[in-house]
This record gives sequence, C-alpha cells and structure tokens, in this order.
Amino acid sequence: MRNTEEAEGFDGEASNTSMISGASSPYQPTTEPVHSRNVLGGIRCDFEYLKSHFGILKAVEVALALIAFICIETIMLCLPCGGVYFFEFVSCSAFVITGVLLLIFSLSLHTKVHHVNWSLTDLVNTAASTFFFFLASVVLAALNHKSGAEIAAVIFGFLVTCVYAVNTFLAVKRWRMGDGRSVAVQTSEYMRARTASRGEMEARPDLA
Repeated sequence: MRNTEEAEGFDGEASNTSMISGASSPYQPTTEPVHSRNVLGGIRCDFEYLKSHFGILKAVEVALALIAFICIETIMLCLPCGGVYFFEFVSCSAFVITGVLLLIFSLSLHTKVHHVNWSLTDLVNTAASTFFFFLASVVLAALNHKSGAEIAAVIFGFLVTCVYAVNTFLAVKRWRMGDGRSVAVQTSEYMRARTASRGEMEARPDLA
C-alpha cells in the first residue's frame, strides 16, 4: 500500500516537473495552422487598369502590332528584303514585350516585384517602340514594292507609332510625378532624421 502511494507521489511530482519545464521552455508547441505558400494565390485581374488610359493603349498597341506583323508575314517575294525583315523584327518584338507588360500590369504581378521601377520600364518600352516602329515604317514605305501587304503594314505601322507616342507622353508625365513624389519623401525623411539627431544633441549637451 505504501509502495503504491509512493509511486503515485513520484508520478505527481514528475508530471508537475514536466509541466513546469514545459512552461519555461522556449520551444512551445503551437496550434497555429501552417499555411502552404501559394505563389499564384495573389494573382487577380485588375479591371481598373484595363479600363484606364494605359490599359486601353496597351491593348490597342498589342492588337495593332500583331496586325502589322501578320501583314508583313504575308509577303512572299521581296527584293531587297532589308526593310521587310527590319519591320518584321520590330513588330514582333513590340508585340511580345508590350503583351508581356500588359499581362503583368493587368494581373497585378508588378506588385510582387518591388525592386523594379515599372513606370520607368514602361516608359523605356513605349519610347523605344515609338522610335523603332516609326523608323521601320519609314524604311518599309521607301523600299516597298507597292504590294497590298506592304502598304497595309506601313499603314498599321504608322498607326501603332501614333498610339505608342501617346502612351510615351502619358508615361513621361506619370514617371515625372512618381519621381517628384519619391524625392519629396526622401527629403522629408532626411529632415526628420536630422531634426531627431539635433534633438538628441540638445538633450545631451555633454556630447557637444
């Protein structure tokens, strides 16, 4: 009987000791659920962007660049072919790059990558596409053989050049506004830090 009581006493002390050690241990079990990382969970279609000026311009640029590329691809015979090949390269490159940017902005993927200046990226793409589409259209207009496909490609080339030019103008305005705001934020943070350090120096005159 005594042995039974002593065993129960030892069990109680052991359980109390384990509870105390468990409470003081830094490695506590948690009941919080472990969420699996879903990379595609935050992707959503931004209809506001698609309805904005930039979204509409991007969609029009992609459509016109694709039509111009299709027109230039229907040419079966050319001599010389330098203007055709150059226009083909420009229209295909503009279609792919602008299409990728449209997909990134419309799905809000740019919010996942913060170290990229997307306003400047869009500005560089639109400015380069404006210049190269204009140059390719002028070269094709000067070197074409008056075929229907070449004339259609030139027309769509100048049309998409105008759309890219409008987009470039708006992108420059947006980039300047964003750059001005970032400079203002940096200036305010610098003034705040300087005021705080000056206050610490005044509070501790022995450091002066």
